[in-house]
Amino acid sequence: MESNSANGSPASDSGNHACLDGSMKVIIDTDPGIGALPSPPLLPDVHSLMFRSSFRSFCLSSIFSVYSLRTCGIHVFNLVADDSMTILMAFQLPEIEILGLTTIFGNVGTEDATRNALLLEKSQVLLILFMDLMGLAIYFYRHRWEKMDKNASEFLVEMVSQYPGDVTILALGPLTNLALAIKRDPCFASKVKKIVILGGAFFTAGNVNPAAEANIYGDPEAADIVFTCGADITVVGINITTQVKFTGIFLHDPVSFAALVRPDLFTFKKGVVRVETQGICMGHTLMDDGLKEWITSNPWTGYSPASVAWTVDVPGVLSFIKQLLTKP
Repeated sequence: MESNSANGSPASDSGNHACLDGSMKVIIDTDPGIGALPSPPLLPDVHSLMFRSSFRSFCLSSIFSVYSLRTCGIHVFNLVADDSMTILMAFQLPEIEILGLTTIFGNVGTEDATRNALLLEKSQVLLILFMDLMGLAIYFYRHRWEKMDKNASEFLVEMVSQYPGDVTILALGPLTNLALAIKRDPCFASKVKKIVILGGAFFTAGNVNPAAEANIYGDPEAADIVFTCGADITVVGINITTQVKFTGIFLHDPVSFAALVRPDLFTFKKGVVRVETQGICMGHTLMDDGLKEWITSNPWTGYSPASVAWTVDVPGVLSFIKQLLTKP
């Protein structure tokens, strides 16, 4: 199932935080979960500056504790805010030009992920595309909805074709949308500048079962398609993200965003990554780091290596995240 995209403009100036060479065009493929919110008619004015400011503070507060609260008469349960925090962090950097958000199932279902992404909308956001179960899309412009025959993979293909070699994709959920884009356009991998993936458990146990990490387990076939497509891929596994936490809460998605804009805070190893797509180890990420020279060819032979995050400067990443989330 694929879903939504939201066109936007560059974020406002917030200081020189990122280790970037000029501006960066980014699409965030995400599964933002922010708890059990009511249906849209019961929501407050989510486009108001007051609501957006309060919501950002709410996300920041959630770093330190996961809790339930009542606000505006709404009961919010079991906050899952690291995706939402990452989107807000991206809007804080003037070097980042957000071309769009595409949503996918993960923390919540696709419809809820799309609605949650709308809560994070900046005033510059012009386009929201939402995939329903029939494969149609919804077009959002100035608070009006109408059907469109477009989906997330089409949006991804259009953007990398419009800006060949300039678009970076930050993938924070299962890789379904990217795999469909690769299938839709055989040249997609050569057009995209970089894909940064949150996913996998490299030489450590998973978080769904002993073998698999949740994002890869969500669509292992799609993950294997993406890892073997030949694109320039950086992957940040839970062996890295679980090292970075506030009061016990892991910041998986913000850490992956940090790897995109502050790679100097990480070290990486090159290796071909494959994904097990069946059996009890379904979703397991297996990396050939090239240290052994194999006598015969194997399922890793002939594929382009990915850059796998190997170590992380934990204090540096925590400082970077705090600085972005506390900017006015």
